[in-house]
Amino acid sequence: MKVILLADVKGAGKKEEIVNVSDGYARNFLFPKKLAVEATPGAAKEIERKKAAERKREMERRAEADKKAMSLRGKVITVKAKCGAQGRLYGSVTGQEIADALNAQYQVAVDKRKIDLPDPIRTVGESEVVVKLYPEISARMTVRVVAAEG
Repeated sequence: MKVILLADVKGAGKKEEIVNVSDGYARNFLFPKKLAVEATPGAAKEIERKKAAERKREMERRAEADKKAMSLRGKVITVKAKCGAQGRLYGSVTGQEIADALNAQYQVAVDKRKIDLPDPIRTVGESEVVVKLYPEISARMTVRVVAAEG
């Protein structure tokens, strides 16, 4: 019997996959647990329509991330931090501070976990960071740390 899986089923297949299973397995296990529905032509078309809509949304998200990456590449983010006499910071500049400065200066909201800091920034000056906007889409930016007055 052909069924469309509504969830991942170990040994049978992944969600929204059309698989061939025995009649008893379908009637006694998959259908009562709402893990599958019978593969009718209408249900198959519905699954294909959902997959097409998801692909379209994915392409839109990817295009939006690409556009955002193009606008951010090469930009300079300025962060103010307290420091000592030799330009050594009291602490370090964190991903959260960079994300807040990015939002304030360029109106781009980025999660602090998406900012890749190779090493903690502990001195006044410029450093390179990578902002990961989407899988395989990132933007290299320069972080300029300046001494805060006071």
